[in-house]
Amino acid sequence: MPEFNTLNTEVLAISTDSVYSTKIMLQTSPSGRKVNFPILSDRSLRVSRQYGILNEDEGFAYRASFLIDPEGRVQWSVVNPQPVGRSIEETLRVIAALQYNRTAGQALPPDWQPGERGIPTGWDYVGKY
Repeated sequence: MPEFNTLNTEVLAISTDSVYSTKIMLQTSPSGRKVNFPILSDRSLRVSRQYGILNEDEGFAYRASFLIDPEGRVQWSVVNPQPVGRSIEETLRVIAALQYNRTAGQALPPDWQPGERGIPTGWDYVGKY
């Protein structure tokens, strides 16, 4: 959470579990006790459907992450297969990259890391990087 706070980013989790099972998990699981951000319940599966991550046939939501900008637009999303966890480091890198792009107006090359320079955009620069 400190890294997300440094990037002025709010974190919100949404689970298809009930509020009761989530509460039990937060109270009994060693990793659950470390959670310090809101977790909402999507028992109706409405949010999972709207974001296209619901496996209707098997009745579960895929593990997914979405970055939503201050205007409410999804800027990045990743959907992982059920057995694969998410990369917090990559999420933080993409947040920093989107913020850099917003302030500097430059694109970012693959594997860009905070503190590195961006790439100018426009037709004059195509093929030069």
